[in-house]
Amino acid sequence: MKMGVRILNETLLTLGLVLVAGLSACTPQGDPALSPEGYSDDFEREKLGSDWHVTGGRYAIKRGMLNVSRARNRPMWLRRTLPHDVRIEVDVRSESKEGDIKLELFGDGVSKATSTSYTATGYVVIFGGWKNTLNVLARMDEHGDDRVVGPPHKVVPGKTYHMKIERRGGTITAWVDDHELVRMEDPKPLYGPGHDHFGFNNWQSELWFDNLRIQPL
Repeated sequence: MKMGVRILNETLLTLGLVLVAGLSACTPQGDPALSPEGYSDDFEREKLGSDWHVTGGRYAIKRGMLNVSRARNRPMWLRRTLPHDVRIEVDVRSESKEGDIKLELFGDGVSKATSTSYTATGYVVIFGGWKNTLNVLARMDEHGDDRVVGPPHKVVPGKTYHMKIERRGGTITAWVDDHELVRMEDPKPLYGPGHDHFGFNNWQSELWFDNLRIQPL
C-alpha cells in the first residue's frame, strides 16, 4: 500500500513539474505590472536594457531611436504586464516602399516565429502590410478569416507617423495621425497570463520607432 502511495505521489509531482514547465515556456514569470503612471521610452541611450526581451531579429538603438529590420516575426517584448484597458502611442517611420509597420499587444511576452509560419499570442496591428496594400487588426492569426481590414491608407516611405492604439472593454481601435486605421469588437477580449504584454514586431522592412508611451485607462 505504501509503495503504491509513493508511486502515485511521484507521478503527481512529475505531472506538476511538467505543467509548471509548460506554463513557464508560455508566459514569463515575475514581470512587473504597468504602474498607474504608465511607461515611456524615448530610446535616448546606447543599449536596449533590461526592460526589453528580444526574441531575435535586428533590434538596436541608433540615433536615439529604436531601429528594427528583418525581425521575421520575432518580437521585442516589453517586460511589463498590461492592464485590461490601455493606450499605446508611438512615433514610427518606414524606410521601405512596402511599409509593413507591425505592433503586437496582449501577447505572452516570449513567443516568436520558429518558421515562416507565425501565429501571434495576442492582437496584431499592421499598417501597410502585404506590400503596402492592407491595414489589419488581427486576433492572433493575421491571415485568419476573423481579422479586420481597415480602409486604404498607404505608408509613405520616410514619413514619420504617430500611431495610437486603445482598448476599452472589448473595443480595440488603432489610429494613425488621428485617422482611424482599423477597429475591432471582441466579445471575449484576450487578457491575463499569456495575453498581457506589448511588443514591437517586423518582417523585413526597416522601421524606426520613437517616443513610446503606454498609459492605463
